[in-house]
Amino acid sequence: MTLETASPQKQSLHQWLLDDDFKSKKQAILHRWYVGLLVLLENPVAAIGLVIVIALLLIAAFAPLLATHNPYLQDLSTTLLPPSSEYWLGTDELGRDVFSRLIYGARTTLYITVLVTVIVAPVGFLIGAISGYVGGVLDVVLMRLTDIFLAFPPLVLALAFSASLGPGLENAVFAIALTVWPPIARLARAETLTVRNADYVAAAELQGARLPRILWRHLVPVCLPSIIVRLTLNMSSVILTAAGLGFLGLGAQPPIAEWGSMAAAGRQYLLDAWWMTTFPGIAILMVSLAFNLLGDGLRDALDPRNG
Repeated sequence: MTLETASPQKQSLHQWLLDDDFKSKKQAILHRWYVGLLVLLENPVAAIGLVIVIALLLIAAFAPLLATHNPYLQDLSTTLLPPSSEYWLGTDELGRDVFSRLIYGARTTLYITVLVTVIVAPVGFLIGAISGYVGGVLDVVLMRLTDIFLAFPPLVLALAFSASLGPGLENAVFAIALTVWPPIARLARAETLTVRNADYVAAAELQGARLPRILWRHLVPVCLPSIIVRLTLNMSSVILTAAGLGFLGLGAQPPIAEWGSMAAAGRQYLLDAWWMTTFPGIAILMVSLAFNLLGDGLRDALDPRNG
């Protein structure tokens, strides 16, 4: 007997079940986020990562104010100057200020990281959640496709896609996104399977809720904490992959300031102008390490056992 043909008493019972379970689930999720925030703030290692990430955001936002010189201005009379009071981190082979280019490179790094995250978060969630919720042949097809992408190292796969698409910042973002979504899909599928037969999901189905509503109201809140942790951990690999593509000339193209391409330009002058490669390398290391530390802290903070 469907809900439409059920008696008013049965309909009221189903409505009460949906409301009660949904409220309980909502309260549990809010409590989990609150406890997670407290645990995160008490973790000194995660706090260090958070401070560096916030610093990256501020540097990218206020790059024009922080840069001491025009990062794109070439002056052949000031090439390969060592760090000094005028050029804090020295100059490159074209006389450009390394410090200013490092500051603007933070914008490029943040742009790549955010854009990749915006692409892979919904795509990975939808593929994984639909696969786990619907099941059957669709689940098998989607998961085998995911396994194909997971079979290749991310950097190798990104290099293959970048080489086929051609060099460029947008093409590099798309190539990196194609390598990052499979773990998100796997995680979303696993989380969906844990709540697929929950009472509140069954109640929503009895009321005739369609798949988009179930995904948004019931699966997103459950999957979101784990996906956020995974995305944060993935950001370090995104930064390293983007730097690798830039180092090989397949990422951001000159004159765009990008840490990987800056490190590549300094290879020829490594002994005479060590600062050209050293400082971009330190920036890549610090930011990727910061996202790893923050991701580890979020994983502990959002652990259900802490609630």
